[in-house]
Amino acid sequence: MPDKSVVPVGVRLSTDVEYRPNRPAPYRARVRWFDPVSKRRLSLSEGKDSEEEAQEWIQAIIEAAEAGLTPSLATMSLADYGNTNMALALRGLELKTLDPYLSGWRVRVVPALGHLPVRMITNGVVDRTVQNCIADEHSRSTVKNTIAVLVRVMEQAVRDGIIKVNPARVTGWQKLYKQAEDELLNPRALALPNWETLARLSQALVAASHDKYRGWGDVVLFAASTAARIGEVSGCRVGDIDTTQWIWTVRRQTTPAPGGLTDKGTKGKRARKVPIIEEIRPLVAQHILAAGPDPDARLFTGPRGGRISTAVLRDATHWDDVVTALGYEHLRRHDLRHTGLTWFADAGVQIHVLRRIAGHGSLTTTQRYLHPDVHKITAAGTALTTHLTALRAPRTPPSRIAITR
Repeated sequence: MPDKSVVPVGVRLSTDVEYRPNRPAPYRARVRWFDPVSKRRLSLSEGKDSEEEAQEWIQAIIEAAEAGLTPSLATMSLADYGNTNMALALRGLELKTLDPYLSGWRVRVVPALGHLPVRMITNGVVDRTVQNCIADEHSRSTVKNTIAVLVRVMEQAVRDGIIKVNPARVTGWQKLYKQAEDELLNPRALALPNWETLARLSQALVAASHDKYRGWGDVVLFAASTAARIGEVSGCRVGDIDTTQWIWTVRRQTTPAPGGLTDKGTKGKRARKVPIIEEIRPLVAQHILAAGPDPDARLFTGPRGGRISTAVLRDATHWDDVVTALGYEHLRRHDLRHTGLTWFADAGVQIHVLRRIAGHGSLTTTQRYLHPDVHKITAAGTALTTHLTALRAPRTPPSRIAITR
């Protein structure tokens, strides 16, 4: 399906979309052009899931060409652009500032955003990256340096004409940092009190959804019972479930990305094993049966077979309205994880085991779920009093035995 497009800057773009069946991304979008400098014919291509996505990619290249950008520059990744232009982006900084900026770029910006084209970096993408840094418990100065170096690189992209507005100039992140600090100090306060409340929430969310889809409730029950993130639940495959020992090996998570949802490794970058309690084994077995024999099939999907995210779950179930009506207006999807970890801790799971189930990098984070309830503190005081009373009690001397001759 060829399509010739001539752009005002004098570069003739030849574009086409080729359908290649039996490929993971069967629609190949391609642009070709003649480079007046090298006198060579160059091309770029990218596989897409649908013809619409392929046409959108081509249209973005055409719009970039109309702005005077070659296709190569328009599709350059953030990592390549930043590494090439870092000296320009950081000019004028003192030497003592360079090291933390470059560290923020190398350790946090590039792993999170480096694979994306510069033109696809949006305010939303930057917001999520900053929130992830905060959730990973990085210090304020670390978050600040990470944002600062990204701002400078994107500002250079503005000067080069690749983008019009710098999307990295985020505001309000310090307020988010304070909220995250408060949450991390007392995650137990965000947990649901018992199984009955969780089941009532699950049923209410299903009833509030447009299609009364049972899967929404199952996702909620599974997430809380396994202390998992919604993205990890979405990334769960049939082959990850061991129904002999009832263990889930958490290997991946579904996260938002430009153009849709994508799968990547877990937050801790390593797999972990989580027990599947008896209460949810029947629903897990039903989902395995419905998914079929393919071990790579997703255990949980939306009603149309799509991937689930926290935003999808919120919108489909009218989450905010439901939790407010139940008296838990503070409850977010991530609080299902807090609920599970709190319940595991209250059940007496040892801290080193709880840390492995949670996938925490820091033992300090896990310890926050071990704060005892008031009745446990009272019981501890009673136990100590009993112990001390026993120590103070006078000892009865051994009875004397009369010896007769």
